[in-house]
Amino acid sequence: MKRQLPSPITILMFVIVIAAIATWLIPAGKYDTIAYQQDHSFLYHTETKDSTLSFSQKVLDSLGIKIPADKFSNGDIKKAISIPGTYKNSIQNPQGFLQIIQAPIRGIYESIDIVFFILIIGGFMQVFNSTGAMIKGLTALSYRMKGREAWLIILLTFLFSFAGSSYGMAEEALVFYPVLVPLFIAAGYDLIVPVAVIFAGTQLGTLSSFSNPFSTIIASNAAGIKWTDGMIQRIIVFVLTTAVTIIYIVRYAVKIKADPTKSLVYKIDGIIKSPYPSVENNKYEKLGGKDQLLIVLFILSFLIMITGVIFWEWWLLEMTTLFLLASILMAIISRMKEKVFIPTFVTGAQELLNVALIVGIARGVTLILNEGKISDSILYYAANLSSGLPPAIFILTLLFLYIIFTLFISSSSGMAVLTMPIIGSLATLVHVPGREIVNAYLFGMGLMGFLTPTGLILPSLALVGVSLKAWWRFIYPLLIILTIICMISLVIGVYA
Repeated sequence: MKRQLPSPITILMFVIVIAAIATWLIPAGKYDTIAYQQDHSFLYHTETKDSTLSFSQKVLDSLGIKIPADKFSNGDIKKAISIPGTYKNSIQNPQGFLQIIQAPIRGIYESIDIVFFILIIGGFMQVFNSTGAMIKGLTALSYRMKGREAWLIILLTFLFSFAGSSYGMAEEALVFYPVLVPLFIAAGYDLIVPVAVIFAGTQLGTLSSFSNPFSTIIASNAAGIKWTDGMIQRIIVFVLTTAVTIIYIVRYAVKIKADPTKSLVYKIDGIIKSPYPSVENNKYEKLGGKDQLLIVLFILSFLIMITGVIFWEWWLLEMTTLFLLASILMAIISRMKEKVFIPTFVTGAQELLNVALIVGIARGVTLILNEGKISDSILYYAANLSSGLPPAIFILTLLFLYIIFTLFISSSSGMAVLTMPIIGSLATLVHVPGREIVNAYLFGMGLMGFLTPTGLILPSLALVGVSLKAWWRFIYPLLIILTIICMISLVIGVYA
C-alpha cells in the first residue's frame, strides 16, 4: 500500500506541536509596534507601556516605517506594524501540553467570522448545484458548440479559470467530468483534454485569484492590507496565464485529433476506455426561464460581493449575509421545499467544514508563536538573514518557499492564516509591498497545486483513469512558462 501524506488538519496539528517546541528553544523577544487609532493618532506599544503619537508622515519616517500615512487612515493597513530596530529580548514563555490542546480551539474562536462565512458559502454552492441549473447550462453550451470543440475548450477554460479566480471554484468542478468527457472524446480528443480544461482551468484561478474569498481576501486580511491592493496586477496575470494555457491545451487537442497515436495517454497508459457513455446521439434539455434566472442570480451574488467590498466597505458579516440571502432566493425560485432546502444547505456547509476547521486550527499556530513570544524573534532573525537581499531576490525566494510549503498544506485558506501574519510583517522590514507577499503566496500555491498529491489532481485523474505520469508529461512544459510569467510579475511588482 502506498503511503499518503497526512491531511492538512493533521499537518497543522504537527505544526502546532513544532511551534510549541520552538517556544522552548528560540529566545523570546518583541518588537515595539505602532497602530492607527480612530481619533487620528498613532498608538505606540511596548511590552511595558503604551503612548500616543501624532498622526503624520514625519512620525512614520522618524521610526523608519516606509509606508505612506494615508495607508493607515484609509484603512489599507489595519494591523499593528512592527517598528524596525526596536526588537528586545523578553522573558521566556514556553508553551506546554495544555496550550497545544487549546490552540486549535482558541484559533477557531478567534476566526469564527471567517468560519461562518466559509460554511455559508458551502451551503450556497450546494443549493445552487442541487437546482441543476449549472449542469443544464453547461450541457446546453456543450451541445451548441458541437463541431466547434476547439472554441469550447477556449470558452470553458476561461470560465473555469474565472470561477477559480473570482470565488474559488475547486471541488465543485468535479461534477463536470461526466458532462465534458463524453463530449471531448466524441470530438476526437483524449482523456487528458477534459482534465486540462476543468482542473487546470480552476487551478489557474488559484494562481491569479483576484477576488477569491478563500485565498486572496483571507491572505490580505492576515497581512494587514486591503484585498483590492494589487488587483490590477492579478487581473493581468489572470489574462496572461489563462491565454497561455488555452493556447497550450488547444494545440495539444488539435494535434491529438489529427493523430491519436501522439496522445500522451496512449503513449504512457495505453488504450483507456472512457468511463462515461457517449453523448453523440443524446439531446440536451433546453434552458428554461427558471434556470436562466438562477444562473443570473449566482453570477450577480459574486458581483455584488465585489462591489460591496470595494465601494461600500463590506466585510465578512455583510458578505455572509449576502450569500445566505442568495441561497434563500434560489430555493424560492426553484420552488425548493423547506424540508429539502435545509438539509441541502446543511450538507453544503458540512462539505466545507474541513476548510473552516483548517482556518481556525491554523490560527492556533499563530497563537502559540505569539504567546510564546517568538513570533517577533522569528521575524527578527529572518529579517537579519534576508536584510542584505535585494527585494527582487527576496520575493522570488518567497515564491519558491510557497511552492515547497504547498507540498504539505494544499489549503489556500490554511496557508494564508498560517504564514501571512509573519511574512506580511517581514515585508515591511525588507521594503517589499504587502501585495507582492500575497501574490507570491498565490503564485506559489497555484503553481504547485498542479502537481501536489494533497490537492485535487489525484481525484481528477481518477475520474478519467489517467495516470499521474501522463499528467506530469503533459503539464510540465506549461508550468515552466507559467512560472516565468509569475516571476516577472513579482519582480515588476516589487519595483512598481
